[in-house]
Formats: sequence, C-alpha cells, structure tokens
Amino acid sequence: MVLRAFSRPRETACAEKEAPVFDAAVLSVQADIPAHFVWPEEEKPKPEAQEELVVPLIDLGQLLSGDAAAASAVTRSVASACERHGFFQVVNHGIDAELLAEAHRCADVFFQMPLPEKQRAQRRPGESCGYASSFTGRFASKLPWKETLSIHFSPTLAGGGDVVLNYLITTLGEEFRQFGEVYQSYCEAMSKLSLEIMELLGLSLGVDRRHFCDFFADNDSIMRLNYYPRCQKPELTLGTGPHCDPTSLTILFQDHVQGLQVFSDGRWRTIRPTHNAFVVNIGDTFMCRLCRTGGTRAACTGRW
Repeated sequence: MVLRAFSRPRETACAEKEAPVFDAAVLSVQADIPAHFVWPEEEKPKPEAQEELVVPLIDLGQLLSGDAAAASAVTRSVASACERHGFFQVVNHGIDAELLAEAHRCADVFFQMPLPEKQRAQRRPGESCGYASSFTGRFASKLPWKETLSIHFSPTLAGGGDVVLNYLITTLGEEFRQFGEVYQSYCEAMSKLSLEIMELLGLSLGVDRRHFCDFFADNDSIMRLNYYPRCQKPELTLGTGPHCDPTSLTILFQDHVQGLQVFSDGRWRTIRPTHNAFVVNIGDTFMCRLCRTGGTRAACTGRW
C-alpha cells in the first residue's frame, strides 16, 4: 500500500528550511491553513468530482458457493472493472463487523492522542512503518492533510507469531495490548481476504483460480491507518494526492465519510462508501503481471 506519486514530483524538499509541523489538534481549528498544505489550482478538488463512480459490488459468497453460473457472473464484473479503472467493492466477505468497528474505534483513540504521544511510534527515515504526520520533513509543498500509522505484516514473519501485537506493545507500551490484539486479528483477516480476491482475479484472467492465490500465499503487506483531520478550508488541499499503488493489491475499508476519488474516463469521480464493504483496487505490480498474461488493465489512479 505504499503510494507512488501520479502528479508532478514535489518540487521543494525540506533541506534548508525548518520542516512544518502537522499537529492535527492545532491545525483543525485554524481558520487558515499553512501554505505548505495548499495545492496548485489545477490539482485542487472540484465540485464536479462529487459525481459518483459506480463500481461493481461483488458478493464473495457467490464466488465460494460452488454455483458455477454465479461465479461466472462475478468474474465478468471484476474483469470489466479492472479493464476500466481497476476498482470494485466486495461484500459478504466474512469479516466480523465487530472487528471492523473496533479497528475504527482504536484508530480514533490513537489519532486523538497528543502529538508527542503519537510520535512515540514515529517512522524513522528510510522505513515504511510507524507514525507519520503528513510528509513533513520530506517535502515543503503540496503536503497531504493527513496522519498515518503503518504496520508491517506477513503470515510468515517471526514464524507466524503475533508480529503486529508485538510491534505495538514494543513501540507504544503494554497499555496498547488491546490495540495490538485488534490489529493482529484485522491483519490476519485481511491476509485471508486478499487470497480470496486473488482467486477471483485469477478467474477473471482465465487462469487457474489457485494461480495467484498460491503465488501470493506468503504475502508481505502494510496495514496503514489513514486519518484525515477536520480542515477549515478543504477546498484548498487534499488528504492524499493523486497516486497509483506500486503494490499488487490494496484493500480499503472506508468509514461513513466519503472522500475516495478515482480518475476514470478523463475526470475525477467519487466512490461512495457502502456499509461493511471493502474497496479493492489492483496495484501496479499486479497489473504488470496481468499484462504479461495477456490481460488489458487500466491504470488505477486515486486520491482522497
């Protein structure tokens, strides 16, 4: 889920000037936002981008039911979506709704903590895991209006041990054991779901349903919590700029606040949240593999 820039490279690096500080508790109530977070006019969100992009709502239960006709219909819908923009939603995925609610609750608790407390998990230079407030320290312009907490997960890490639980306890302390248990369970559930989606993508390309599932069985992934604080002038900034994901697969669970926009057919449009559904988009790495098998796939470009 590491993001690759789609727009022009950010032009100004924070090499000589003091890096701006993104303290959500302070900035969320300011009438004006700092210039570092103001995006160029041509990249700012426009009202017309609120038009809905209708993407297939895939019932995974149909794929796993053994009904050949139902599985075929689901496969065709996914293939069509991948050819157009690379996004679809999945329901009936078997993920416990209480686990999803608890994952959201824990994220809210973490991001509401004072900045120094969150910075106990500060991401170190060159690493992909930890807490980050915007991209301060790396760039000085076109900064995203967000905070993130990223955690590495793999079913083979540490012999299959509780790598997420251990990371949160080691980084933030024993008082975060419950958080660790929640996100350990969440990552394990997402790993299982990702392999089921790989089966679906394999079928959509006409290869054996186990082809990609077996290839990605020992997957390596990042769970990233994205938090977009209140902004007094949201028309001036973006939570996450335009990008493609240079990974194989991204599984996104939105809350009730819509914000995900996809560039399709020459314009930006919005994917509206669906209750307890996951948004799936195929990444660059998987798209390259699809192309080598003869499939045609669109570039998957999103922003928030």
